[in-house]
Amino acid sequence: MPSDRLNVLFVCSRNQWRSPTAERVWRRHPGLNVRSGGTSPNARHTVSADDIQWADVIFVMEHKHKSRLAAEFTGWLAHKPVHVLDIPDEYKYMDPELVELLEQSVGGILNIE
Repeated sequence: MPSDRLNVLFVCSRNQWRSPTAERVWRRHPGLNVRSGGTSPNARHTVSADDIQWADVIFVMEHKHKSRLAAEFTGWLAHKPVHVLDIPDEYKYMDPELVELLEQSVGGILNIE
């Protein structure tokens, strides 16, 4: 059954603070389905080919995450938008400043609130 919701994947390194925060912030938006993952083999959930195929749009926290995804999932990323949010690894889970950054940046790129 096709969905009119946008599938959004959030990626950081260890899927510990930034991407799970993004997932939680955007999980309740009626127009989005969200997932999160990490690029590290030690991530709580390591990004898989299934995650990449599922996603309509991908948000990564840093340029190195985009590079790692590009190296590992070259073919699958060919026609998918990958946005670098430039959010450094200096926030804890649900840090209010991180939440605000995610709301502004993701909302601005997707043109939603």
